Amino acid sequence: MTIGTTRKQVVQAYIEGFRRTDHDMILSCLADDISWLIHGYRTLDGKDAFDAEIENDAATGSPTLHLQQLIEESDTVVAIGQGQMTLKVGGPVDFVFAEAFTFRDDKISRIETFHINLSANDVFNAPDA
Repeated sequence: MTIGTTRKQVVQAYIEGFRRTDHDMILSCLADDISWLIHGYRTLDGKDAFDAEIENDAATGSPTLHLQQLIEESDTVVAIGQGQMTLKVGGPVDFVFAEAFTFRDDKISRIETFHINLSANDVFNAPDA
């Protein structure tokens, strides 16, 4: 995916860092006082807390991540995508995500993550209007 703006390029590098489980690549995208709100799970503050969450104890290996859309307005880039991770207990899990990245200069200062695990029975069709 070719990305035009600097902030979109930072988000792309951040996502690629997770694909590779590359701590340095991910952390280089972040402000020192990063705040990561993972809705329904927890809030992490600072690079050390963020670094500890990159490889979650519940999962194994690197996730598969597919970006479907990047939207930029003002100091925020929103990434929408889907992926798969492998849980130590439970095996592969498909998921969808949306993340709002707030920037200070060219570093990410805040991330809001919306992550939904999908079951094999989930249907993606919109209801009839």
